[in-house]
Amino acid sequence: MKTIIEPFRIKVVEPLRMTTVAEREEILSAARLNVFGVRARDVLIDLLTDSGTGAMSSEQWAAIMRADESYAGADSFYRFHEKVKAITGFEHILPTHQGRASERILFELVGGPGKVVPNNNHFDTTRANVERSGAEAVDLVIDEARDPKNRHPFKGNMDIAKLRGLIDRVGAEHIPLCMVTVTNNSGGGQPVSLENLRHVKEVCREHGIPMFLDACRFAENACFIKKREPGLQNESCRAIARKMFDLADGATISAKKDGLVNIGGLLLLRDHKLNLDARNNLILTEGFPTYGGLAGRDLEALAQGLDEVLDEHYLEYRLRSVEYLGERLIEHGVPILEPPGGHAIYIDAGQFCPHIPAQQFPAQAVVVGLYRLAGIRSVEIGSVMFGGTGRKVDLELVRLAIPRRVYTQSHMDFVIEAIAELFARRDSLRGLRIVEEPETLRHFTAKFEELSA
Repeated sequence: MKTIIEPFRIKVVEPLRMTTVAEREEILSAARLNVFGVRARDVLIDLLTDSGTGAMSSEQWAAIMRADESYAGADSFYRFHEKVKAITGFEHILPTHQGRASERILFELVGGPGKVVPNNNHFDTTRANVERSGAEAVDLVIDEARDPKNRHPFKGNMDIAKLRGLIDRVGAEHIPLCMVTVTNNSGGGQPVSLENLRHVKEVCREHGIPMFLDACRFAENACFIKKREPGLQNESCRAIARKMFDLADGATISAKKDGLVNIGGLLLLRDHKLNLDARNNLILTEGFPTYGGLAGRDLEALAQGLDEVLDEHYLEYRLRSVEYLGERLIEHGVPILEPPGGHAIYIDAGQFCPHIPAQQFPAQAVVVGLYRLAGIRSVEIGSVMFGGTGRKVDLELVRLAIPRRVYTQSHMDFVIEAIAELFARRDSLRGLRIVEEPETLRHFTAKFEELSA
């Protein structure tokens, strides 16, 4: 069959609130044109993030009921540990309350002034935790990733020549680890090939540098490898995921993505000494190592979710539903980052509204315009999110992140219609300026005002 259906049926429904354009104008004004400040009840379709916004299965809810909430040595932890070890092969497994907690622990231990951390592309919290330690975060993604129309099958790949050049320039002794984000969120949800991971590992091994994964979307990346990388079509996504983890010396994971849960994170380590240091930090800041800031019920739901996310039918539906959204937008002439990514579609805001210069935040203008028109919430990934760090921003993007197992095709058809209508009215969009911002991660709480036409 050509139609890929949702491989589940709906058991519980939640009503959506319909707002008017006039109401949304008031809501935007109160939020100072930052959709992070909009109440969820005032959002019709919420594509702000796929992190922690998915729907859990009946089996996950059932697992919650058997949870052991003992402070130390709970059975829920050992069931969780067994599942994570089976999928990843890691023995040292530390639960955290979410991915940024894993990043904080890791870079507090290995970062610091004078250190340099390469990545294909750091995402916002990863970069912030690296830089908070005093280290420098360097992006080394391949050049094809900076061309929105280039349909390279693995635009998330790290540029091996750039990695070697960085090591030669700063010295391996100043690089505590090399991280690869799979899939590459800041770069459009684009996958990283297994071949590229092997090349990165070879370079790291040559220079004694540990290789880490930011593995929030490891299952989606594994599915892309199965679909696109020669010689791997007959491998299961579970087997490919294990090959990815086997190359790594450690990993940080936000379980709120491919863990199919609403809260939780992981820090996976091979080095015994680093694990001891991380565990001590965890006890101080997150909780005892057998719960790490999570309730037993969270660990149970996560263990079940990690099984479900590697289901081949689920992954086929997941990637195809995102691809469907991208294909329909392209048909309407909407410029997006191609090919469609695994968890989101990224609108090229620089091309969407070329009359708005980068310093006036064209992607944020599209975000505001889409909410104003249709009550759809998205997120800016461009000069607002990353420009405050002083780094050059290559692309002004609007991310439409699709929550897992939440919306149906008719919801996506509505999104397509709304974006197509906004694109037809794009000349009416106005640039913005920031009137208030914090020192770090400004996109979460910055306040804006629209400039005169």
